[in-house]
Amino acid sequence: MADQNIEKIRCDACPVMCYIAPGQTGACDRYANVDGRILRTDPVVLLSRTVETGGRIVPFATRDWQGEPFPADSFVTGIGSGTTYPDYKPAPFIVSSSIEGADMVTVVTEAIFSYCGVKVKIDTDRHLGPEGAIVRADGEAVGHITTAEYGSQMLSLGGVQHLTGGSKAEGRITCAALLALCNGKAVALTIDGGSSVTVQAGQPPIVDGRPERRMRVGCGSATIGMFASQWVGLVDEVVVVDDHITGVVSEHQAGKVLGWQPTGIRIKGHRSTPGRYFRVSEPGLGWGGTKLSDPLDILAPWEAKRGARPGLRLLMVSTTGEEYAYYELDESLTPQKQPLPEALRATVAMIDENCEPSLCTVLFIGGAGGSLRAGVTQNPVRLTRSVQAGETRLTSGGADCYVWPGGGITFMVDVTRLPAGAFGYVPTPALVAPLEFTLPRAAYLAMGGHEDAIRDLAQTRLEGGEYQVEARIQPPPARGP
Repeated sequence: MADQNIEKIRCDACPVMCYIAPGQTGACDRYANVDGRILRTDPVVLLSRTVETGGRIVPFATRDWQGEPFPADSFVTGIGSGTTYPDYKPAPFIVSSSIEGADMVTVVTEAIFSYCGVKVKIDTDRHLGPEGAIVRADGEAVGHITTAEYGSQMLSLGGVQHLTGGSKAEGRITCAALLALCNGKAVALTIDGGSSVTVQAGQPPIVDGRPERRMRVGCGSATIGMFASQWVGLVDEVVVVDDHITGVVSEHQAGKVLGWQPTGIRIKGHRSTPGRYFRVSEPGLGWGGTKLSDPLDILAPWEAKRGARPGLRLLMVSTTGEEYAYYELDESLTPQKQPLPEALRATVAMIDENCEPSLCTVLFIGGAGGSLRAGVTQNPVRLTRSVQAGETRLTSGGADCYVWPGGGITFMVDVTRLPAGAFGYVPTPALVAPLEFTLPRAAYLAMGGHEDAIRDLAQTRLEGGEYQVEARIQPPPARGP
């Protein structure tokens, strides 16, 4: 496990293989030289619903411990367990248990990921930058903007090209940004040709210094469909301004069904279907994710022969209800801004109420392939096939994962569902994430599992793992499984 070099000890928990002086930690701060032995600096985490909030530290690998036993529902996670590196050896903990009368095995490890990254969902209509634009942290490229989704902008950060395919600074900063995001910390990012944005899992994004409050209720057309009936009789025309699909109630099918009369309005943009317009403006930080500070800029002259008349009432509103304005046409059919009538305030407030809070979502994505599978079974491909078939349940820090179809074990997990501080790193650079593989004992043995390394929970407490000296028992996170 370790080679002596004068007073230093070589740690082989990752490919860096630091020589660690007595009382010091390695480059990753995860392993230390304590009295001539390499020990994991963090306790292994066990999740239990029966443990009081806050958790507790208990002795581990102490044979004379006379304290109370672990709760029966304890689940040993990969957090703090240690790695399988070098991967010829069994995983740090292979724990047998009985779940509803079935004999099960959970294989626990901290996996080293060079192939990993995060997908970030940012709930905002604000234009962060063009699709494909480079995303930077501390000036180094760490990812790019990918395709936008409904009411959200999406970032793809990390990956092996940024971690190991560029300069040392790029790899180091990419690893630091990923680690911070996965552990729930805020990270400041800049986007080439776009905005600066501060991202933190479970918190509102901050775009160009402005905290976002709401994500849009829907596109302009969807907003018309949802609220057209509430505007009947209160206003003659409604335009919902949106960077993607701007809606016009008098032309929209919802308006037609409700008997809305033509108003002679004309919209500057690409008409899609009745009442739906694309590209009314360039994207930006204004109304509905456009560059507009004045929504009237998207209106062409009104047509009297198609229903425009003096006194016609017009409401223009954004997809979040944050921007709105009320106008009446004068004798020249020019919109003149007026105070918003009290009767319309409730409809604008309804749009706002139906907008969900704007948050950042961070999904860790990694490829659990390569040699770490050898820590589970002597025939690694059988683990892959078992996970893909659903026979083996893959969790990360106790949190359920989404496993991508196709070859390999590529998975995603919401970082807010893991206990705090679940992720680590090694300076290769790579992230370290907890993994647990749970499957029936018979299936584990059939795939060539390490039978001699299987221990029940009591034996695991007595013997510990390769590096471990204590454990922390805590309840799952509020959003955990």
